[in-house]
Formats: sequence, structure tokens, C-alpha cells
Amino acid sequence: SKNRAMVNVSIIRKSDSVPVPGNVSVKTQNLTGQLKNVTMRKIEEPGDVVAIYYIGDTTVANREVLVFDISVTPEGEETASSVRFKRQFYTD
Repeated sequence: SKNRAMVNVSIIRKSDSVPVPGNVSVKTQNLTGQLKNVTMRKIEEPGDVVAIYYIGDTTVANREVLVFDISVTPEGEETASSVRFKRQFYTD
């Protein structure tokens, strides 16, 4: 849909570049501070190496700027890693 943005997050173990499961949370807000709901769901695809990733989506308006705050805790770890970025979306 032209009015939806999708987020795709993968957790890759640095030592051997293998995808691993974990907890992923995404908080999103626009520049006026309105919170946008992003519910992440886990996808696993079988193969030689199982692909594991998390996807979520949210609504967007034309020219809207969203700030994404993503927190990831790999399975077996206690410390979360975080990343923040912003993107502007064009729907027209």
C-alpha cells in the first residue's frame, strides 16, 4: 500500500554471520511527537541456514518524517543494542 511503511530487522551474530533470534522492539514517532504503532513479527525461512528476521509496518502520510528507535536483544544476551534513524516518506 502506498500509505504504509515496512521495517525489516535481522539479528546477525558477528562471530560467524549467522542469523539468530531475539527480542526486537520498534518505537516510531513523527516530528510532531505522535506515536506510531509498529508491531514486529518473527519470520523464519528454512534452508541451509535458517533465515530469521522481524517485520512490522505502520501508516504514513505524504512527506511525513518518521523517527525510528529500534532496540534488539539477541537470544542469550542481556544487553540490548539500539539504533535510531529517520526517514521521509512520499506517497503521491
